[in-house]
Amino acid sequence: MTGTSLTEGRVRSADGTIIAYERSGEGPPIVLVGGAFNDRSTTRALAAALAPNFTVFGYDRRGRGDSGDTAPYAVQREIEDIAALVGAAGGAAHLYGLSSGAILAALATAAGLPVTGLALFEPPFTVGPHAGSRRPIAGRLAELLAADRRADAVECFMVEAVGLPAEQARGMRQQPMWPGLEALAPTLVHDTTITGDGDLPADRLAAIDVPTVVVDSTASPQWLRDATRATAEAVPGARYVSLEGGFHEVPPERLAAELRRGLIG
Repeated sequence: MTGTSLTEGRVRSADGTIIAYERSGEGPPIVLVGGAFNDRSTTRALAAALAPNFTVFGYDRRGRGDSGDTAPYAVQREIEDIAALVGAAGGAAHLYGLSSGAILAALATAAGLPVTGLALFEPPFTVGPHAGSRRPIAGRLAELLAADRRADAVECFMVEAVGLPAEQARGMRQQPMWPGLEALAPTLVHDTTITGDGDLPADRLAAIDVPTVVVDSTASPQWLRDATRATAEAVPGARYVSLEGGFHEVPPERLAAELRRGLIG
């Protein structure tokens, strides 16, 4: 992260799992919760853009990078991981979550963690005409991974969860990024457990009582944009923002500017 010093650290979650993180910047703390195929390296560009205004905590979710993992998996364990990071940040912090990480950040906030502000980017619920279109695939992924078929697990996720055409997903096997995707394949079970059947948990989202901004990209598919808007409508007082960007992403500087505006004014 050019021009920004990083301090590495470790916290112990409630079940004893060690969670690795890196800290940068200065200002109110914010914890970045990545999505599928993310570890702390993939949040560094956003962390750099936020660092002039926030103390940023990027971390490896359990099972990724330098963090440990403890079976059996449960979403509650990841909420406890976030609680440990918020503790390391001083006892209260903003949360930013991307994709499945957005769902996780929202659930952590709804559960009563000491969160001072919440930012969610394209939580992948299925709503409106898309409701009921997602099949739970955590079990299928677990079977493929138990058979050491990581490439097939990645392809399954790309087709069933992301919505890519099967031919396009198969073609990705030839791309330079593919080995990195395979390396993180075991954690896809975590992400698909979080997303489940895609239903929007309106009652839990209604329990969120902190300033919240919910963001999508103008170039993302309509089902993700519909989900983002529905999430904003379910969180009391949340603000919905669309930013110019690409498929399921917005340039870090543009996103950071919106997070500054939405979380600290």
